[in-house]
Amino acid sequence: MSGDRAIVLGGGVNGLVAAIRLARGGRKVVLFEAREVLGGLAAGDEFAPGFRHTGILHDASCFAPELAEELGLASHGLALVPRDDVLSPEAGGRGLVLSADADRTAQELAAHSPEDVARYREYRAFLDRIAPIARRLLSSPLPDPAGTDLGSLARLAKDGLAVRRLGRDTMFELLRLGPMCVADWLKEWFRSERLGCLLAGPALDFGFAGPWSPATNALLVRHEILSGLVPRGGPAALVRALEASARAAGVDIRTGAPVAGIIAAAGAARGVRLASGEEEPASVVLSTLDPKTTFLTLLPAGTLDPALVHRLEAYRSNGMTAKVHLAVAGTIEFASRPGERIRRARTGDSFDAVERQFDSAKYRQISPRPVLDVCVPSVESPELAPEGDSVVSVLVHWAPRDRAEGWSDGARDQLGNLVLAALAEHLPELPAAVREIDVLTPADLETRFGLAGGHLLQGEHGLDQLAARPTPELARHVTPIRGLLLGGDGAWPGGGLTGWPGALAASAVS
Repeated sequence: MSGDRAIVLGGGVNGLVAAIRLARGGRKVVLFEAREVLGGLAAGDEFAPGFRHTGILHDASCFAPELAEELGLASHGLALVPRDDVLSPEAGGRGLVLSADADRTAQELAAHSPEDVARYREYRAFLDRIAPIARRLLSSPLPDPAGTDLGSLARLAKDGLAVRRLGRDTMFELLRLGPMCVADWLKEWFRSERLGCLLAGPALDFGFAGPWSPATNALLVRHEILSGLVPRGGPAALVRALEASARAAGVDIRTGAPVAGIIAAAGAARGVRLASGEEEPASVVLSTLDPKTTFLTLLPAGTLDPALVHRLEAYRSNGMTAKVHLAVAGTIEFASRPGERIRRARTGDSFDAVERQFDSAKYRQISPRPVLDVCVPSVESPELAPEGDSVVSVLVHWAPRDRAEGWSDGARDQLGNLVLAALAEHLPELPAAVREIDVLTPADLETRFGLAGGHLLQGEHGLDQLAARPTPELARHVTPIRGLLLGGDGAWPGGGLTGWPGALAASAVS
């Protein structure tokens, strides 16, 4: 019988969260994951003999602590700790470190840009004021502005009143900041562009946007609101705890089980067909795969309205980010901070310089001096590498999936060399110490993880694709196919290992 049976597609963070919520709600849940391991973009893996990374997405600071508590992840070994200090390295100087410790950040700024010390405290205070309402919005189903039932009207009224209670100045600042480019807003706050670039980095991650692009400021604020504690051991540790919680809840987890199609009849989901040919019945199919794969590949042709198909085809999901893993002999020491064990660093010291690197992507070319988000996970977890050695994990912006010349082996080597050259400016001894380099282009990521377009957030985070994600008809997780729900990063409230898309989709199951 399929009446109380639910199938979850995808074993990443969202899929595991959704499966646990459904199982705890009384459903018999089967989770299908195409790869042999769970975790998706958060899965750790060995990329060279004796060297492991902790996930393609190495920042799990946005995973919701509320979900960690609800799902009992602490009892399955998850420990949440303050997020990493992040270094902006400077050739010939000390650079700047931003810390979760406000006093350390103030000390850093006092040496780097004294006039920004007080402004940074004011900046954090502003974010603290808007955080409660912003968190409630980002952890709740998207409001239905056309809803006429009492629940919808009450929700809109409550949110509007909460904004009004912020006070005149904070309310107007909140209303104006969304459409702004992140560079303009941060230049209003701070004198130091190095500080601004360090703060702006997460707003530009993975997207087709530079610091002078409109609406990037909304993405900065979104990240600041969601970002908090991080799992000790990185994203892979989060996946291990989620898997243990799912198994404890009775979820039937099947890895190495790619799905070839979603079975639909009479306007309703009836189950899935595996690549092996088996059919698995269910009254609920919750997909955490990307929207294009879910609706344009897995659903039978002719199932959806042609207008919706057209909107899905136009959904922007061209990947802009590559991933490079380095197996390194010895330990890592940034020239800016001799003697310090730095785990996270971001390059970029002026908005115009970062924008020039984005310019290349506009012409479907690799950035010649790519902006890098660097993680050295072996600082915290030395077991990831042979004794005394290191793992360096680098997200590389901007490396377009639709590169004009395509992605050949030569292009992959070119990208790896560009990354090594950029790192050598701040880690001069690194190139000679690299034992092995693993370069994953957006095309590689598309193939390995089943991401249409190779986008690491399952689609652009432009305001139009965030507020109505992926389309207006699908923005509240339910779909025109009864029993088929969307709960991956391509659904509200977007990507970044938050867990909320999967959780909200599970809660939308009737």
